[in-house]
Parts: sequence; C-alpha cells; structure tokens
Amino acid sequence: YETTTKSSLDCHLQTHNGDMKFNCSLCSYKTVKKSHMVEHMHTHAGIKPFECTECNYKTAHKYDLALHVQIHTGYKPFKCAECNYKSTYKSKLLRHMHTHTGDKPFGCSKCNYKTAQKSCLILHMRTHTGDKPFECAECNYKTAYKSCLISHMQTHTGDEPHQCTECNYTTAHKSNLTRHEFTHKGGKPFECAECHYKAPSNNDLALHMRTHTGDKPFQCPECSYKAAHQSDLALHMRTHT
Repeated sequence: YETTTKSSLDCHLQTHNGDMKFNCSLCSYKTVKKSHMVEHMHTHAGIKPFECTECNYKTAHKYDLALHVQIHTGYKPFKCAECNYKSTYKSKLLRHMHTHTGDKPFGCSKCNYKTAQKSCLILHMRTHTGDKPFECAECNYKTAYKSCLISHMQTHTGDEPHQCTECNYTTAHKSNLTRHEFTHKGGKPFECAECHYKAPSNNDLALHMRTHTGDKPFQCPECSYKAAHQSDLALHMRTHT
C-alpha cells in the first residue's frame, strides 16, 4: 500500500491493527473512517447523492462515481501485458487475463462446463434451471439472454444491421454474418478432433461436439426428456402442449 498523505497511511494501518471504530447498526460492515460509514449507510437508505454530469448515472459512493466518469473520458489505466487490451476497471483486467492463461475457475455443478468469468457461469446455469427472464413485448418469445432478445426484436422491426462487405447479404444476427463470410473465403477453420467434421464457427463446432460427448444440457421441465440442442427441446415441448 502506498499513499501521498500521512493521514491516509494512518487510516490504512488501523486495518492491520483491527481498530475498526465505526460499526454499522444494520449489518456487519466495519470501517476505520467516519466518512466511509456515512457513504455505507447510503446503501441501506437507498440514497445516491453522487451524480454523473454526463448521463443519468447515480451512486451511493464517491469512488464508484470516479470510476464511472472514466467511461466518458476514455481513460483506461489498467493495461494487459500480453496484448493491447485496456480497461477502466482492474477487475475486468483480471478477468481478461484468464484468456491468456486459459484458467477457468468457475465450474458448473450440473455439467462439465467451465468458464473464466462468474457472469458467464450465471448465464449458463439458466440452461439447467430453464429461467428466461427476458420477454418480448410483441409476442410470447422468452429467452435466458438479453442479447438473444435484442436479436429477436429485429424479427419484428425487420432491421438487419449486419452487412457483408463482399456482397449484398444482410442479416439481423452477427453470428449469421460470420458464418456467411466463410462462403467467400471457402473455408471451415474449426475442425472436430474426433471425426472429419468442419465448421464455419466455433459455436457450430461446440454444438457438434455434443454428438461425441453425449452432453444434453437442455432438459424438459415436464418429463425426463433431455436434448443436446435447444431447438430440439422446443420441438419436444409441443408434445406437452
């Protein structure tokens, strides 16, 4: 720990001495500074006195506002030593480093899925629970992922923002454009290690691998049926309706 002021160092040393003078009466939070306790109490009261002058962002903590402002200024002090990645937040840089080390500390308790990010594991668990919190306002479509809902809404608006630079092909989904672009390159770079199958995208290869592993992550909530693909489960669900 380093600081430019003696008072900050004195406060920091109290964290080692265990001298936490200020205790929250509503939870177990403790701190050495009264100002920290005042800010902490805002989280219980729902008060967000620190406001961004560039947008509608509000927060209970001055430090959080300082971090948020960097989004507008473009300041990204945390740099990856392995590539050109930069981030406003240290926590995001730490998550990014997993892409270089290959470390995947977050494992699913229901299957063999592992990921470098906790947020990805939370999203993955929805494939087991069947939770679909994102609902279309135009039809009965529901999904576990916000990005899927955004893509789905384009089926109502007719918007196809992803355009091929080689021809007039347009699509509502970026993944479709990625697969289409391989038709110009004439290649399927993702090869199966178990057979001769080749795929235009890593996602297609991952789906194919389930034919070898027998993994069936999509389970029917009405019976014991399981499927390797969500589309197969959707077809099966019609037998119950």
